[in-house]
Amino acid sequence: MYSQQAAATESALADPEPRPIHVAIVEDDAGFADGLSRAVQGAPDMQLTGVAGTRAEGLALLDGPPSDVLLVDLGLPDGSGIDVIYAAARQWTACNIMVSTSFTDETHVMRSIEAGAAGYLLKDSSPARIVDEIRSVANGGSPISPIIARQILARLRQGSVESGKPEAASAPLLSAREKEVLSLITKGFKAQEVATLMHLSPYTVRTFVRRIYSKLKVTSKAEAIYEARTLGLLAE
Repeated sequence: MYSQQAAATESALADPEPRPIHVAIVEDDAGFADGLSRAVQGAPDMQLTGVAGTRAEGLALLDGPPSDVLLVDLGLPDGSGIDVIYAAARQWTACNIMVSTSFTDETHVMRSIEAGAAGYLLKDSSPARIVDEIRSVANGGSPISPIIARQILARLRQGSVESGKPEAASAPLLSAREKEVLSLITKGFKAQEVATLMHLSPYTVRTFVRRIYSKLKVTSKAEAIYEARTLGLLAE
């Protein structure tokens, strides 16, 4: 007979509730930071893990547990937010970094992206829209304000004209952590087991998997393994 105890056991073994997106904010405008913090705290799928108002405080945040998304302003009172982006890209390797700033010049845009930012939003975006973009970047997207996207495209076109030919697309390569995730999945480990072995959250592992699929232009584990081996990214 199918007992209540058996049902409870099955329920316990079922997939756990999705982990909330952990969000940290580095923003010196107290009013904007407060509005953004309230928007994040009001989102049912997010958890605010830290708020910093200066470059020094932002760097100190990185000594704590990594967040899934780090939102950074560039104009901080004691230095540039680009320093925080650069450090976060190396200390929180699985974190998705997004800029929220009033700077629209090409120098700040390109330096932010080169430092490790995956998105670039202007502060004319409402807190509610930024929350939507946090979800996007957490799921592997690259939210960029339209005026910034135009600058990036213009820069690429200019580079193509100056070189006399279109820029060659680089082959999709996986980072060391992405290779490690794919290697474990190839050996039959499930996402929860990979998370345990790599001391990561299941959410972070899923983010790695989405990035792997995107870089290899595939939609399944079998295709990812095949492409990675074809490209020499996995041992036979």
